[in-house]
Amino acid sequence: MPVSYEKLFLLMQDKGIKKVDLRNKYKINPKTVDSLVNNRSVTVDTIMQLCEIFDCQPGDLMEYVKEDTVS
Repeated sequence: MPVSYEKLFLLMQDKGIKKVDLRNKYKINPKTVDSLVNNRSVTVDTIMQLCEIFDCQPGDLMEYVKEDTVS
């Protein structure tokens, strides 16, 4: 499923939070952080946890990217 977490990483940059902080301070699994970095699917629970951390809505963290279909 095409998804982009660019908004998450821009938000992290604005708040001075690094990927290592997600792992160490917020206890997000390193494999989950890797999935976010590589725009792969994560669980709704992870999205909810990130919304709690950043006090935001899911749309503030991610966006759907429509894949071009080849006919």
